[in-house]
Amino acid sequence: MFELKRALSSAHNTSPGPDGISYELLRHLNEDSLVSLLYLFNRIWREQVYPTQWQEAIVIPTLKPGKDPKNPLSYRPIALTSCLCKTLERMVNARFVFQLEKHRCIPLFQSGFRKGRSTLDNIIMLENKVRNAFVRRNHLVSIFFDIEKAYDRTWRYGILRTLFNFGLRGNLPIFIQNFLNVRTFKVRLGDTLSASFLQTEGVPQGSILSVTLFICHISPILNVLSPSIQASFYVDDLQISCEGSDMRMIERQLQIAVNNILKWCDTNGHSISASKSCCVHFCRKRGIHPDPEIRIRDVQIPVVPDVRFPLGGSPPLGECGFHAPEVP
Repeated sequence: MFELKRALSSAHNTSPGPDGISYELLRHLNEDSLVSLLYLFNRIWREQVYPTQWQEAIVIPTLKPGKDPKNPLSYRPIALTSCLCKTLERMVNARFVFQLEKHRCIPLFQSGFRKGRSTLDNIIMLENKVRNAFVRRNHLVSIFFDIEKAYDRTWRYGILRTLFNFGLRGNLPIFIQNFLNVRTFKVRLGDTLSASFLQTEGVPQGSILSVTLFICHISPILNVLSPSIQASFYVDDLQISCEGSDMRMIERQLQIAVNNILKWCDTNGHSISASKSCCVHFCRKRGIHPDPEIRIRDVQIPVVPDVRFPLGGSPPLGECGFHAPEVP
């Protein structure tokens, strides 16, 4: 009962899904009704079934600020799913995260949505590397990757395979498999509702469980990096860096790392955007030394003087502009 009440109290008052049941209604349930709801959740968990209505979502396209309303890519999809389902997801996610942290399944350098961690961890880590490189009068080259449609393209079988490799067995992986299976959605524009579409890949949008599953699936990408490459993650914001006095050696090490990352992405259903990824060259005298030339396939990664990092970080959690200065 404690887990149920905690899940309800921590949920935001978002719009209800197709069933029309809101969080406000669930919070006003009396004790007997909460007991009945908990009984339903326990049956779903023990009997390894999943209500088909919970696999449906209503998607509302929302125009991004300053974008062309005639371009379909200018809209951000907002998915409305059952609040009952999201309540159970929160309960399952709490247990899931506990198991992942207990068995150290998530790398130390992944700071996204972890207790006691935030974007500040990534920022301070990178700042420390830059300062140390300056003290040693070395170059530090950092690459910031943009993973295209990260959540929408997440390979479901890859998620289940990762959980199996973590040693998870029993009701938890079965629940996650049912959670991912046969997801459908309808698009609502005003009072008009479209026909139903099948989402064949990716994790459901707007679910707290989806974030944890994505982190589980993407984090093993760090295993393909050599010890000379430092890396940090904030959910899907990946940064790698290499320090040294020889720029050619740095280019060589980073190019090998990029190639290994691309190979991992090809195997696991992800794609890196070369145009949206960027590179920053931290050096005391950048004007004297040439900028690095590193490519994603045949496209050179643009070298920029500053970058917002992590790309997905919100201002309260530490939005930061990193600038590569020239020191006389």
